Amino acid sequence: MRPTPDPTRDGQESVWDYPRPAIAERCSAHVVIEHKGRRIADSRRTVRTLETSHPPTYYIPVEDIAPGILRRGVGRSICEWKGAATYWDVVVDGEVLASVGWSYASPTPAFEILRDHVAFYARPFDRCLVDGETVSPQPGGFYGGWITSKVAGPFKGKPGTMGW
Repeated sequence: MRPTPDPTRDGQESVWDYPRPAIAERCSAHVVIEHKGRRIADSRRTVRTLETSHPPTYYIPVEDIAPGILRRGVGRSICEWKGAATYWDVVVDGEVLASVGWSYASPTPAFEILRDHVAFYARPFDRCLVDGETVSPQPGGFYGGWITSKVAGPFKGKPGTMGW
């Protein structure tokens, strides 16, 4: 069952206009992640993935992530479109945020643009921003989309949305 899309305002995109299967595209948005007073990532060279019912997920080039904070995490998952994901821990001042990032070392050909980029869940960090706006994490524990005022939902992830 497809829900009724929320109305869009000027300058907004509806996640219900995003494609399925998902796509990846270069993005010039200024993406910043902060935690414990440190800048974890700062990039204007991200790639965002777009998929029907999901807010964008931002993939940050490895060279725009603070050196020395990434550590190989536990677990793997498979995306039907992107391939096998590797998970990353973020270590800041001795605090370990376990498996809060993921990447695709060998993405499928359609998602080759994601190679050498890492995406992060917004929830564990003190602040994640897109163009200066603090994001809200996509609902649910699995999805990694970042919600800003520039996207209209409703968003997949809440109870009862698995069939969307």
